[in-house]
Amino acid sequence: MLALSPIAAFAVCVVGGYLLGSIPFGLIATRLGGAGDIRQIGSGNIGATNVLRTGRRDLAAITLIGDGGKGAAAVLLARWLFGEDAAALAGGAAFVGHLFPVWLKFKGGKGVATFFGVLIALAWPVGLMAGLTWIIIAAIFRISSLAALTAAAMAPLYMFLAAQSPESKLWLAAFMAVLIYIRHRENIRRLLNGEEPHIGGGAAHPTP
Repeated sequence: MLALSPIAAFAVCVVGGYLLGSIPFGLIATRLGGAGDIRQIGSGNIGATNVLRTGRRDLAAITLIGDGGKGAAAVLLARWLFGEDAAALAGGAAFVGHLFPVWLKFKGGKGVATFFGVLIALAWPVGLMAGLTWIIIAAIFRISSLAALTAAAMAPLYMFLAAQSPESKLWLAAFMAVLIYIRHRENIRRLLNGEEPHIGGGAAHPTP
């Protein structure tokens, strides 16, 4: 582990994690891939779901891997340098960076891919259970946002049940779940009104 004072280690985890999370893979992928500015397409969101609306599955896959990977990388690097609690701190900072990236005037994505990346790196059984929750809900109801919201809600419980998870991981899972719900408030409104589109559907109000 790297020998730094607690304050210096805290700063490295927060700043480094945030800057890593702020990398807008969706915007980079669509521009380099010739699909234009993703902020001018569909919902304007920089995440993989909106990138898929360009019709480029390859770019959506790159975005998904990039957004998930940066969350995982923040956790793994901080764990290697400073330990387990630092890993949770850096993961949370990366998640916030994706939602509010400094490079895009703090207008980022909704954090689902980064959420899963952080969880998998932090406690892979929890990430696996959250991922299976997403798959099951998506398969039953065919609504992506509902699957994401359900997985986010269950993640703190899964973390609590993971016997070797320290308290910092539990708080991080709860923190990310709250922010996902805040970022999905329009989706929640549409879900309550029965207006949220199904996966592969052509609803008038696309899921951001």
